[in-house]
Amino acid sequence: MQFRLTYQEISDLIARKAGRSVPVLYGGPHTVRIGLDVNVLFKTANIGLDLTVDQVDENGNIYLTYNGGMGIDFMIRTALNHAQNQPGADMLELLPDNRILLNFSKGLQQAAASQGQGAQVGSLFDHIQLKDISFDEQFAIIDFVPKNF
Repeated sequence: MQFRLTYQEISDLIARKAGRSVPVLYGGPHTVRIGLDVNVLFKTANIGLDLTVDQVDENGNIYLTYNGGMGIDFMIRTALNHAQNQPGADMLELLPDNRILLNFSKGLQQAAASQGQGAQVGSLFDHIQLKDISFDEQFAIIDFVPKNF
């Protein structure tokens, strides 16, 4: 089964949650391009970032790779450090070689233990298994199969 989101829907969701506009564009079969406006010495510059889905494992954990030099790496490390006190931040893990792990199994364990925020995600993953995330010209495509089907 597939769930499809347009890039505009993803951008709108980011804007609602983060309070800033972040354009998301097609970059390849497993890659999206993200543009960020950054203020640098009284000037706004647009920084592009390619984010690639490398792997989705059997637990639904997602391994991502991002491109960029030291500036992009610094921005991502800074953003992850700022997110440390936010709900779900412990699900994000910075790996070597410009890689990020979205550790959903860790978040589900904690949601089950606390029965607080994130419990809805836990109940969702009790019923489906995430298989892949890919992209085409119009949509981000989330492939999943129902468990016990």
